[in-house]
Amino acid sequence: MKKYRVYDMKGLHAVVTGGGSGIGAAIAMALAAEGVTVTLMGRSMKRLRAMLFPASNCIVADVSDRDSVKRAFDAAADFGPVDILVNNAGQVASQPLMRTTFDQWQRMLDVNLSGTFICTQQVLPSMVERGFGRIVNVASTAALKGYPYVAAYCAAKHGVLGLTRALALEMAKKGVTVNAVCPGYTETEIIERSVQQIAAKTDLSCQEARERLVAANPQGRLIQPDEVARAVLWLCSRE
Repeated sequence: MKKYRVYDMKGLHAVVTGGGSGIGAAIAMALAAEGVTVTLMGRSMKRLRAMLFPASNCIVADVSDRDSVKRAFDAAADFGPVDILVNNAGQVASQPLMRTTFDQWQRMLDVNLSGTFICTQQVLPSMVERGFGRIVNVASTAALKGYPYVAAYCAAKHGVLGLTRALALEMAKKGVTVNAVCPGYTETEIIERSVQQIAAKTDLSCQEARERLVAANPQGRLIQPDEVARAVLWLCSRE
């Protein structure tokens, strides 16, 4: 019987966008622990450097800016071809749709959806040429259902899931896998900001706002970044 090494990942090179904190940081550390060379991308070099660990590199990039992304991936090529891309960078803004400005709407699409598209296009030709690649898009349960007051974010994340499904079919015979993970509310800075926003716009206290978010998760608790990282790690493995 053949023996499988589930995480035989030494020698691979991964790019993790939004790698300076939260889910992205947890994913980066999980990959590095398996021998993957990790390039962290994000908008703040200070934040990225605070996350720096052995076998990792830091490159500043704004995923909503095509020129910025191209420069970042050109720089990442110095550490080898990209075998794994984790599109984790994202933003969420809370606003009733009637008060959502076009700029707010566009920002949600630019960062969450277009950023995924732009970064993916940077690595896909090389992956196809080499016959190997792993792309994981960090979506959200907002890609699967609607939530009030975050219509623009939900629309963008639904788009990420549609992009994932379409590209997975395009790549099915090319050695490149394309997947999405859709975690519920996760213990990150984004959640803390959401709690503050809810409390500021309603009669709820911060504790009550947090409890309302927790109640939306079937587990009755916030998801931990490490839990998401383990799922992503499996999706990125050679097997």
